[in-house]
Amino acid sequence: MKKTGFLLCIIALVLLNSCASQKRKDQTISLSGAFALYPLAVKWAEEYKKINPEVRFNISGGGAGKGMADALSGAVDLGMFSREIAQEEIDQGVWWVGLTIDAVVPTINSENPHLAIIKQKGLSREAFKSIFVEGTSADWCSILNIQGTSKIFIYTRSDACGAAETWAKYLDGKQENLLGVGVYGDPGLADAVAKDKLSIGFNNTIYAYDIHTGLKRPGVEVIPIDINNNGLIDPEEDFYETFDGVLNAIAAGVYPSPPARELYFVSKGKPDKQAVLDFLRWCLTDGQQYVKEAGYVPIDQNKIDDYLSEIE
Repeated sequence: MKKTGFLLCIIALVLLNSCASQKRKDQTISLSGAFALYPLAVKWAEEYKKINPEVRFNISGGGAGKGMADALSGAVDLGMFSREIAQEEIDQGVWWVGLTIDAVVPTINSENPHLAIIKQKGLSREAFKSIFVEGTSADWCSILNIQGTSKIFIYTRSDACGAAETWAKYLDGKQENLLGVGVYGDPGLADAVAKDKLSIGFNNTIYAYDIHTGLKRPGVEVIPIDINNNGLIDPEEDFYETFDGVLNAIAAGVYPSPPARELYFVSKGKPDKQAVLDFLRWCLTDGQQYVKEAGYVPIDQNKIDDYLSEIE
C-alpha cells in the first residue's frame, strides 16, 4: 500500500509538472526577424507584460529573411517582416497583419568633406541608382558635379533583410543587385557608415535617428532625396534634421514609398495559440498608443480594422 501510494504521488507530480510546463509554453510568444520592427516589438512586449504578467516573450533580430523563414518553419510564433510579402511566400501559406509604417533612408558620414553641398543639392533617385545598382558613379566629386576626386565607399547589408530589399526596390532592383561591402544588421551598417568619412549606406529610420534626442545618431547624416529632380533640395523636401520631421513626411506621403513601407508580423497560417491572437489584437488596438513614441508612423484606422478582422 505504501509503495502504491508513493507511486501515485510521483505520477501526480509528473502530471502536474507536465501541465505547468504546457501552460508556460502556451503563454510564451516567440518572435524573430526584422531589425526595423525589433524596437517596437520589445516596447510592445514590455507594456503588454504589465497587464498580462503571465505571458513570456522571446524576441530576437536577425533580419526579415530570418523572420519569414522562422515563421514558415514554425520555429517562432511570429516573424517580424519589413518588406512586401512575395507571391512565393503567399504560396507557402504565410499569414500576416500590418502594424505600423517606417522607411529606409540613405546615409553618409557626418564628416563627409562634401556634406554642405550634399545637403544643399541632395541626390536624385537616378543618382542613387547609379551608385548602388549600376556602379557608374564611384566618386563624390563626379556625382556632385564639382572639381576634384573623392571615392565613394558603398556599404550594404549582408543579411537577407527588408531594408535592403526595400531600398533596392526604390532603385528598380533587388537586394542582390546592391553593390558595396556587406555588413550584418542595421546597427552594423550604421556603425560602418559612422566610421568611414567617404561612406554611403542606408538604414531604417529608427537606426539613423536617436529616439531619445530626436536627432541623427552620432557620426551619421541622412542624404536628402531630390524628389522632384531639379538639382536642389526645396523647402518641402527639407525635412531630415529631426526624427519628427522625417516621420511627418512619411505620414504625409511626402517621403517616397518605397522606401517607406508597412511592417508586419507573419506566421505559417493564422496562429492557433490564443496568447498570440490576444497579443496581436492588443497591438492593433491599445498597443497603437506606443507607435509614435517608439519612433514609427501609425497605419490608418481602415487598415487596422481590416487586419483586426483577419484575427477574429
